[in-house]
Amino acid sequence: MEPAVTKEEGGTPAARPAGGAPAERSPRGRASRRRTSALPFLFLLPALVLLGALVLYPIGYSLLRSLFDRTGEDFVGFDNYAELFTDDGILTALTNNLIWVVVAPAVATALGLVFAVLTERVRWGTAFKLVVFMPMAISMLAAGIIFRLVYDQDPDKGIANAVWVGVHDTFAESSAFPKAHPGRESPLEPSGGGSFTTTDPVRAGTPVSLPLVGVAPDVMPEEAAPARPATADPARITGVTWQDFTRGKGVGTLNEPDATEVGYPGMRIEAVKDGKVVERATAAADGSFSLSSEADGALLRLPAENFRQPYNGLEWLGPSLVTPAVIGAYVWMWAGFAMVLIAAGLAGVPRELLEAARVDGATEWQVFRRITVPLLAPVLGVVLVTLMINVLKIFDLVFIIPPGSAQDDANVLALELYRKGFAEDQPGVASAISVFLLLLVVPVMWFNVRRIRQEGRQR
Repeated sequence: MEPAVTKEEGGTPAARPAGGAPAERSPRGRASRRRTSALPFLFLLPALVLLGALVLYPIGYSLLRSLFDRTGEDFVGFDNYAELFTDDGILTALTNNLIWVVVAPAVATALGLVFAVLTERVRWGTAFKLVVFMPMAISMLAAGIIFRLVYDQDPDKGIANAVWVGVHDTFAESSAFPKAHPGRESPLEPSGGGSFTTTDPVRAGTPVSLPLVGVAPDVMPEEAAPARPATADPARITGVTWQDFTRGKGVGTLNEPDATEVGYPGMRIEAVKDGKVVERATAAADGSFSLSSEADGALLRLPAENFRQPYNGLEWLGPSLVTPAVIGAYVWMWAGFAMVLIAAGLAGVPRELLEAARVDGATEWQVFRRITVPLLAPVLGVVLVTLMINVLKIFDLVFIIPPGSAQDDANVLALELYRKGFAEDQPGVASAISVFLLLLVVPVMWFNVRRIRQEGRQR
């Protein structure tokens, strides 16, 4: 039987064995196949080199360095890892990282979901999304500087306290005279609790003088008018309370209103008999006040509420609130990111399901809770996991926003890594922190990859 005839490369007939098995390929064909199979690796080579230099090598070096002491010469095993659970600063960082992982992603995702759902129903939804997403265009450094000013303790500088103080003063007005007190030879004396009381009872027909000092002229109320001596009234108790101070040494008369001295408008006066308040009065713009004859024989008291220190708001960057404050800055930045991704997922939700539920009598809350949220579960999972990985590595905001006195209370692992490695010269401990941080991130990343593969198989 004659061998079958086949064609080699180039169209030349080639002999083929009678059993039908192909003849051995030519050396030129095998070389061509090797070049073809190696070509993808040549394209991947630059990326693999960068991956090895920037990712694999640092990880390997950090793992190795974490097993040595400060100098890098003596092998200490897992002593650096043991310090992670004994050092107070690292324990605080671990606690704060746990708070970050639990709170920040959940709040940012929830806000993103609310924004995405609500903006679907308004005409200016696109503009609103643009405004909410805009903080993503700001660097962490710039956002930290912005919120350092937002959380400033002074209400005249920090907008957070300006709003908080404004709301507080709406329901509990602050005093205009927090530092006022009796001067020399004053008829007033301290009576406990921050109040001042006259030393002698008052009588109808005898004007009463209640001089005070201690209020800076530039913080006196705008409505304050020049004080004038009270006019006697036989049927009433009349008096005046004023700022008994005139600029210049030896100028003015003590315990008597002078031409340049102004009254205490709004000052509250109480008439007290046998420990009970029998009447109250409020001073006019010039400090004058008047009480009925019921106050005859009473002691006049200026209650402590006249001298209450002004409310300066919350200490946002203090030990107790610094971590929630920094988380608030993070949510301000990343809620827009969550909103955009969730809005993209919401666009793919079948509208007929929502309309069918409404036709069947479901309320908007029921539609949202039982249809919208379950259909958005894959997108919500992506957003939540992405933010969890992000907050595990948070550094910039915690480094910039808290002042030096509160940075220990706001500490996180990434910041503690920086401090151990550069400020305290403990590279072994810093390397252990970095390896530990990697171990915390890997399970979240594994979960994310596994979920993405499952979704791919379902499709």
